[in-house]
Amino acid sequence: MTNEIKKVAIIGGGITGLTTAFYLQKSIRDKKLPIEIKLIEASHRLGGKLQTVVRDGFTIERGPDSFLARKTSMIQLAKEVGMDDKLVHNSTGKSYVLVNEQLYSMPGGSIMGIPTKIGPFLTTGLFSVPAKLRAAVDFILPRSETGKDQSLGDFFRRRLGDEVVENLIEPLLSGIYAGDIDQLSLLSTFPQFYEVEQKYRSLIIGMKKTSALKPKKAETSSAKQQGAFLTFTTGLQSFAEAIVDHIDPEVIIKGHRVKKIVKTKQQYELYLNNGESILADAIVAATPHKITQTMFSDYRFFDPFKEVPSTSVATVALAFPKEAVKKDIDGTGFVVSRNSDYTITACTWTHKKWAHSTPEGKVLLRCYVGRAGDETIVDLSDDQIVKIVLDDLSKTMDITMIPDFAVVSRWNDSMPQYTVGHKQRLDTIEKHLTEELPGVFLAGSSYGGVGMPDCVDQGMLAVEKVLQFFELSDH
Repeated sequence: MTNEIKKVAIIGGGITGLTTAFYLQKSIRDKKLPIEIKLIEASHRLGGKLQTVVRDGFTIERGPDSFLARKTSMIQLAKEVGMDDKLVHNSTGKSYVLVNEQLYSMPGGSIMGIPTKIGPFLTTGLFSVPAKLRAAVDFILPRSETGKDQSLGDFFRRRLGDEVVENLIEPLLSGIYAGDIDQLSLLSTFPQFYEVEQKYRSLIIGMKKTSALKPKKAETSSAKQQGAFLTFTTGLQSFAEAIVDHIDPEVIIKGHRVKKIVKTKQQYELYLNNGESILADAIVAATPHKITQTMFSDYRFFDPFKEVPSTSVATVALAFPKEAVKKDIDGTGFVVSRNSDYTITACTWTHKKWAHSTPEGKVLLRCYVGRAGDETIVDLSDDQIVKIVLDDLSKTMDITMIPDFAVVSRWNDSMPQYTVGHKQRLDTIEKHLTEELPGVFLAGSSYGGVGMPDCVDQGMLAVEKVLQFFELSDH
């Protein structure tokens, strides 16, 4: 191993960049590696979408509010930074779909909208009788063409029919990606559905069998089932801050944007917006795809990123006294079908889902607006957005008061869309990187998964790639 000090630039201070810096610094310390790090963030704060407002006893998330507990990398990182004692599961409860002005309970046994129990599917009022008969065609349909990417919409419409897709699957799946399911890639968003179909042919039979294989948690009559999601009682921003506290301050450069990156003989020169430049032997670009393309504008193989869309969304949190909501519904929230005349795409009854978030005697409603093809609402004023959201909520919940306060959070071009061919595009770009820009690695929500655990996984993988590139890895 050479003792020559290698320099690594991590660009982007969201959860991916922070994870990369944390684990790379840990490797350097544990193994006494000759590596120096710089973490460069264009804004004056770190943590990206992990932003929390703590006000009047409320804990309100501006961005994501939780992560899947079964994806364990977030839990591991929480332990590393001393935050695991702040983790809490969501309260379980009924969830609903709003279709044609009416709330319907999510059919029992449905997994991401795919029925695995016949009884609840046959008795739900969500679908017409012809739609239920059409969904049964899944039992006899052939598999999709092997290895070929297709849109989520094409895949599910072919298997289960339009009505099941419009009234159940689309509101659930598009809520995760804020995208158009007729554009989103099956292989890059939900490859498990493709794999189930390939193995079992019928999606319904396959999902039923695979869910039956998962171990069931023991339940007593008094014990409630544990929620599938986790968050931090002190808010997700506190988690980002805990990671930052474990990173050496001299590593971090805030308020400086990387304008351009150029390969020199053996290194990379990063030109900053203040006129300075930084040299690096390896780079982890934990930046949105369009920013990555701009930084590497000299290299044409990044150009496909120009065409990859991103959706703008907003979250609207409304705090009320309990008596403001005249129609209290038993459950934790609902998603909205596009067939409904509503602007909101979903609403979480946060005070019921996350008990720690709301003081006694208060109600916290968190709504989502904006989706692919319907993003203009995000540009309206706070007052206009709040009025539209209140009008929508009043239709279902009979709200009689104005909120104590509202928190509107806009996320412009923040939701990358994994359109059909995403995986192939990414594979091609990464092949060019290996050949033309060795030591440059991509990580973050634009590339290998949008959820927080996916971003943490990508940060950890980026560390491994950097160490392998320097031939300092154990593997």
